[in-house]
Amino acid sequence: MRIKEVIVVEGKDDTVAIKRAVEADTIETNGSAIGKSVMAQIALAQSRRGVIILTDPDYPGERIRRIISQQIPECKHAFLPKKQAISKNKDDLGVENASPDAIREALSNVKQEMMQYVEVIEWQDLHAAGLIAGAKAKRMREKLGEQLHIGYANGKQLHKRLQTFQITKEEFSLALQRILEEE
Repeated sequence: MRIKEVIVVEGKDDTVAIKRAVEADTIETNGSAIGKSVMAQIALAQSRRGVIILTDPDYPGERIRRIISQQIPECKHAFLPKKQAISKNKDDLGVENASPDAIREALSNVKQEMMQYVEVIEWQDLHAAGLIAGAKAKRMREKLGEQLHIGYANGKQLHKRLQTFQITKEEFSLALQRILEEE
């Protein structure tokens, strides 16, 4: 599988994992303090070939994703569920721990940011679905992120991602239905 876009990852081990899964070029941020030269490389890659951001499913990974997205519009995003990015001894979470199949799956479900935000799913819809408050809210958001391939997010981030990736009410409802059927 050859990927046209340049994949932005956090480090060298992530690049190795990507290259085991697909043919692709990568840019490494080397952590969340992304330097100007790295940001310039990402901007150039976005203008020439497009960019897919594939960072670790943890706070620093989400911070890197947010920093790049704010400065470089219309990036594509691939998300790995935490359970597919955790090391065998469960002490490390990252892209480098994911299997080639998990990486290919994440890259086959890429989402693209849209410049215009369309309010498709209301905040009240998230409350009604039990995604904002309650004992099961966090687990439900985690499952929804997996179903929609948009990664785990807290309530506020989930609302923004649903809009950013223009998830329709129909997609949202179908994903919730599948989650409820699993339980």
